[in-house]
Amino acid sequence: MRFLQLPVLFLAAWAPAAWGQAEHLAPFVPSPQLVVEKMLQAADLKPHEVLYDLGSGDGRVVITAAQKFRAKAVGVELSQDLCQRALREVKLLGLQDRVEIINADLLTVDLSPADVVILYLLTSSNDRLKPNLQKYLKPGARVVSHDFKIRGWKPARIAEVEVANRVHTIYVYEMGPAPKK
Repeated sequence: MRFLQLPVLFLAAWAPAAWGQAEHLAPFVPSPQLVVEKMLQAADLKPHEVLYDLGSGDGRVVITAAQKFRAKAVGVELSQDLCQRALREVKLLGLQDRVEIINADLLTVDLSPADVVILYLLTSSNDRLKPNLQKYLKPGARVVSHDFKIRGWKPARIAEVEVANRVHTIYVYEMGPAPKK
């Protein structure tokens, strides 16, 4: 009987959209701190720019963006538990004026304030998100994807960083002018 329960549990964890709930687009796998810093450097994040981290997990990207780069940072995370964890850390560090954590489905968030968007999602999830990036982001905005490409887009830069004998690839895309109609 246990063997039959596993597929049902897996399905419930990865396909809640079938029941009208938000969809999980990637598992929570925290980026190593060195990779976080390299992503923000590769994005050329400037003080007072607005950064969105889609699938922000425990908040390490938005916290680093606020602390080390003086940016305004917004984390969007589906998991209520991870949001609470990130909010506790933001409060502990006194960053409430520069960091916001939103408990939401990242496919429904208005990204128009963003100068930089950070992703650590699967390639298929990036495919699902691409129309929103094109719809909301202004020319010059940067999209930084950790390890997974955005198919059909040519990166402006690619950076690599090795952590614990594993090479992490960082793809930086720059939004061009909107297509003419």
